[in-house]
Amino acid sequence: MSPVRPVSGNLRRLLAPRSMVVVGGRAAEVALLQSRAVGFGGRLWAVHPERASLGGVPCLRSVSDLPEGPDAAFVAVPRERTPGVVAELAALGTGGVVCHASGFAEDGDHGADLQRELVAAAGPMALVGPNCLGVLNYLDGAALWPDQHGGARVESGVAVVAQSGNLAESLTMQRRALPLAQLVTIGNAAGTGVVDLVAGMLEDERVTAVGLLLEALPDVAELSRVALEALRRRVPLVVLKSGSSELGATVTLSHTGSLAGSDVAADALFERLGIVRVRRVEAFVETLKLLHVHGALPGARVVSASCSGGEAAHVADLAPSAGVTLPALGAEATARLATVLGDRVPVRNPLDYHTYIWGRYDEMAACFTALLGAAADEHLLLLDLPRADRCDTSEFDTALAAFEAAQRATGARACVVSSLAEGLPEPVGARLVAAGIAAMQGVTDCLEAVAAAARVGAAQARVDRIAPLAPVPPRCGVDAVDDLDEPSAKAALAGFGLPVPAGRVVAAEDASAVAVELGLPVVVKAVVPGLTHKSDVGGVRVGLSSAADVADAVASMAGTATTFLVEQQVPDPVLELLVGVTRDPHVGPVLTLGAGGLLAELLRDSVSLLLPVSRDEVREALGRLRCRPLLEGFRGRAGDVEAVLDAVGSVLAYAEAHHDDLVELEVNPLLVRATGAVAVDAVVRLRAAPSVVRPGREAVPSARSLR
Repeated sequence: MSPVRPVSGNLRRLLAPRSMVVVGGRAAEVALLQSRAVGFGGRLWAVHPERASLGGVPCLRSVSDLPEGPDAAFVAVPRERTPGVVAELAALGTGGVVCHASGFAEDGDHGADLQRELVAAAGPMALVGPNCLGVLNYLDGAALWPDQHGGARVESGVAVVAQSGNLAESLTMQRRALPLAQLVTIGNAAGTGVVDLVAGMLEDERVTAVGLLLEALPDVAELSRVALEALRRRVPLVVLKSGSSELGATVTLSHTGSLAGSDVAADALFERLGIVRVRRVEAFVETLKLLHVHGALPGARVVSASCSGGEAAHVADLAPSAGVTLPALGAEATARLATVLGDRVPVRNPLDYHTYIWGRYDEMAACFTALLGAAADEHLLLLDLPRADRCDTSEFDTALAAFEAAQRATGARACVVSSLAEGLPEPVGARLVAAGIAAMQGVTDCLEAVAAAARVGAAQARVDRIAPLAPVPPRCGVDAVDDLDEPSAKAALAGFGLPVPAGRVVAAEDASAVAVELGLPVVVKAVVPGLTHKSDVGGVRVGLSSAADVADAVASMAGTATTFLVEQQVPDPVLELLVGVTRDPHVGPVLTLGAGGLLAELLRDSVSLLLPVSRDEVREALGRLRCRPLLEGFRGRAGDVEAVLDAVGSVLAYAEAHHDDLVELEVNPLLVRATGAVAVDAVVRLRAAPSVVRPGREAVPSARSLR
């Protein structure tokens, strides 16, 4: 595979500077003061043409007065002056620069011109911004940051790349014991982007996980390479992506488009690359925290304990939807717990250990040691501490001390989990994290973080089998599209091995005779180019068992079409599936598999995968559908899974052969039988050459129609 783009020495200098300069007025002075506040011990310079000092540091009159090029610079001057200052810094050999000013590409044509000038001025320097807050490094004590922040020095922790300055600043204020190592806001990302920064962060062994706060996707080919490198280095990636990319839906008329919009495509991208996606800021923090403490997990088996039956039931209720399992405790752990807890306590998972041992350190430690000895991927203790300003916390402190002792004795992966965020105060959380126990705030977020860590573990295990993605080429305008009629679409797909019913396209007067020739019962459909949902206009009749039925059906469609597709009806289907390929403008071709037929959009039971995919990946995706029991066997009837995989393979072969021109492809439904699978409807939409007649042409059978 192609390697990740090498990390420049200048980016390394910016991320971990030993010398810094601030250029500008008040914002620059704040950055200088913030660096001092977090303990920066390197050389500091300040540049201002009129002030005597900034934050107690004597001012040089211009950048050219610097004795050498610093590792990092923070520039907070008006936008018109910014490119000139950056050019002077580049001439001195500065490593990297943070450009704080706004009014560049986000602000019209003149701003875009200034941004191009800025990028040229930066030359080989690492360039963060413009229109950004800056860079925080809590590992080395550097704050190229013109505002308050809530972080503190750490020995190791998670790094974050953010497209939102405000959200990033709020993240520094969290009181959830998440150790922040680095935080970079990229603003317009005119020079150094998300992928470059992640690659740079991966090189620092003190970084335990990387979080991405994204509003738009970076280049997916570059992202795939850095994500695979992160998997190899065992550094998990977590993303919180807001907004959505362009849907490209103006050319999407079939069910697949509604099931595989760009946000679904982004999900497929992250899943393929082993990047954990979360939807809320709280989940972002909690997932990063668990990964910081324990890293990726080998599975999602959870053992849980509390002194409340209600809490135990709460865990049991949440576990299935969170994607974790609650295995039996095992004979040895059960016996040890029964010895400690006595006959009055039922021993099971999740465990309600009652309050008979509450406040007794030795017995609690013995209970927790037995619990942590059970085979599981994570061991949870549910515990909300009372308010220290109004209550006595001593007995809760005993429980915590006993759990910590049990974890030290067993070395098991362990979490203390509070129901409410305030149930686990920050000092307690920090103590637990330092001891190697994840201090998790929120039961749902904890369980989902465990499931996410297990997915990262699975991705790390298969990393050598994950292919990097190819660049996504720009697409033509969405108005240049050729909609194949159904017979043409089926003929095209049949040429790649997809089974379709025996059928012919006929004029109205020939329909009955052809139906008898094919063999009754039959299906009759109106053939109209561009008409995707034929059933909505009465353009489909099924179960026609006589020539008279066929004649009546054709007569009822006379106002819709002049030609008709007559097909043998496929008997005894076990299940209807949807198989589709769409082209997302940001991530490329996407395969969607789901429950098909008229209920495709209503049920929204679907899985999307980025191409290319293997047969085994398709098989695994089918296993994630809610309709899977019908496919694998329900009440004695099972579908032909291998035939489904063959059919999907045919669809993918067609999509690959028409890679440059395919806009959308959908088979819906694919009727799955006990033996075989048959495509009874299909949509194919191709990028049209300029000479192709647009919809509105005379509705005649295509040369590619079934005969």
